[in-house]
Amino acid sequence: MTAVPASAFVLAGRSLRISSRRPDALIAALMLPVMLMLIFVYFFGGAIDTGTTYVTYVVPGAMLLCAGFGAASTAVSVTEDMTNGVIDRFRSLDIGGIPILAGHVTASVVRNLVSTTLVLAVALAIGFRPQAGPLAFLAAAGLLLAYITAISWLAAALGLLAKSPEAAGGFTFLMMFLPYPSSAFVPIETMPGWLHGFADHQPLTPVIESLRALLLAQPTGNAPWVALAWCAGITALAMALASVFFRRRTR
Repeated sequence: MTAVPASAFVLAGRSLRISSRRPDALIAALMLPVMLMLIFVYFFGGAIDTGTTYVTYVVPGAMLLCAGFGAASTAVSVTEDMTNGVIDRFRSLDIGGIPILAGHVTASVVRNLVSTTLVLAVALAIGFRPQAGPLAFLAAAGLLLAYITAISWLAAALGLLAKSPEAAGGFTFLMMFLPYPSSAFVPIETMPGWLHGFADHQPLTPVIESLRALLLAQPTGNAPWVALAWCAGITALAMALASVFFRRRTR
């Protein structure tokens, strides 16, 4: 794995400071996934048969939904930097594209870890009871970190592709939508038959199934390895695209 340049951490600090100056956006990013989880648990959970308490079933999907919302703000931040002249100033200081984008990604990972921790804390307060031991918790945390890193790099690439912050928010809609046609909120077998193939084989399903199995001390099968393969592939592709898009935007 390529080492993160030291300047990326400085730029990550900058991104986090900017986030702290936008409390409305920060609160929305933190609270919206929590509210959606509460809505699913208390409004719909009683009507959905998952073989267990619904809060136990829905927590992994809520954490990934939370990460998707956080990644959307990363895309917007990258686009804003590209359109307001900040990138030109960075390049005059001989700071390359990868450190700049890595700074955004690092800040995204930090923000997302905070928000997913908040989701987990609220889930514990309303009845979620994980059964995992220390090693399983570490494995779940590592997998979640890999997923957050992957979608953060993808968001950064989409932010470079977008011409405006509004367009960047639209591009990242897919990341916020993907948890729904998966096993995040309902068992896949309850979906229409024509949707099963996509729901079974899209990237989020093995991540969700792995997190659920690890947190509840259930057999994982090969789901974690499939999930890690997806995360590694998305990260590699997103970094390559981000490098290409950055060169094109700064020529």
